[in-house]
Amino acid sequence: MGPLSGLKIVEFAGIGPTPFCAMMLADMGADIVRLDRIEPADLGMKRDPRLSFTNRGRRSVAIDLKAPRAVEVALRLIDQADAVIEGFRPGVMERLGLGPDVCLASNPRLVYGRMTGWGQDGPLAQVVGHDINFLALTGALHSIGRKDQPPSPPLNLVADLAGGGAYLAFGILCAVLEARHSGVGQVVDGAIVDGVASLLTGVYGARAAGQWSDERGTNYMDGGAPWYDSYETADGKFVAIGPVEGRFYAELLSALGLAADTLPSQHDKAGWPELRRQFSKAFLRKARDEWVAVLKGRDVCVAPVLDLGEALQDPHMQARGSYVEIDGLLQPGPAPRFSKSAPEIPSRPPIPGEHTDAALADWGFSSTEIVALRADNTIN
Repeated sequence: MGPLSGLKIVEFAGIGPTPFCAMMLADMGADIVRLDRIEPADLGMKRDPRLSFTNRGRRSVAIDLKAPRAVEVALRLIDQADAVIEGFRPGVMERLGLGPDVCLASNPRLVYGRMTGWGQDGPLAQVVGHDINFLALTGALHSIGRKDQPPSPPLNLVADLAGGGAYLAFGILCAVLEARHSGVGQVVDGAIVDGVASLLTGVYGARAAGQWSDERGTNYMDGGAPWYDSYETADGKFVAIGPVEGRFYAELLSALGLAADTLPSQHDKAGWPELRRQFSKAFLRKARDEWVAVLKGRDVCVAPVLDLGEALQDPHMQARGSYVEIDGLLQPGPAPRFSKSAPEIPSRPPIPGEHTDAALADWGFSSTEIVALRADNTIN
């Protein structure tokens, strides 16, 4: 039983940060009913729904939200829920008759979680966009990449998943705790741009202190510093180094056979090109895994750069149980860990509508009602 066992949530199916938010909560034991469209939406890249890992751990009800009785069905579910998750453009849920005013009037303790890129208000609220656009507006994208090269998108990890999905999950849980004290729910406006801006708090602090330049790839944690970067090894693979502290940096120089008194000092930016040249030359002397073996046990802040397949087989990740097998497929497991409330292994991602009858029955619908709703094409 996970730490969120007993928490009941209705999720309106979406893409990107919305299902990731729901996955985080489901992984921790929340009972989530996912309302999927009867006719799948055009999401650009098609795949078997059972391989959409971020949809795991919840049951799917297929429903036509534009059907005459759809609002009635959704509200009956929402009346029993602690929270709702939706990721439509601002105003869509209101037009469907399921906006926060309607839902909170029906269930005053409800937490209504809203996921968008730009937020519920502001000049860009109705503008379409994806992860890279939200990342761009916050200054984060500009800050990621090599000097004198275009910005590099960091997958969709920073905006969609961290600034969006993870922050909304945090906000929902904050609001649920507050509602349990006050008896009154509220709306959580989960804007990706707000989350990414929050993630940049430390960078803005360094910038205010004069320790961070707006010139990409020239800073100590953006690949500008030669001692915080990745280096090619003799076999064409890479190792990542990060000895920020002086004692770790000195240990790395010793391990590489480099004499500190013949090199520029660690924080002398004018000397960074020479340091990079020396590090590059040194790491090319051995293969990646040879370096791992040589540096094992030494305080040098070095790790091999693994591809996704290699990461699944890494001894540390395996020892931690960081990946779990669900329906025969390895994937990242629930995180973080708990000493007492260990969540169960999540169920596989559902096929849309796979649990329509069972989920509705568990949430109080009679078999006669379910038959009638299917007959008029409200559900499938």
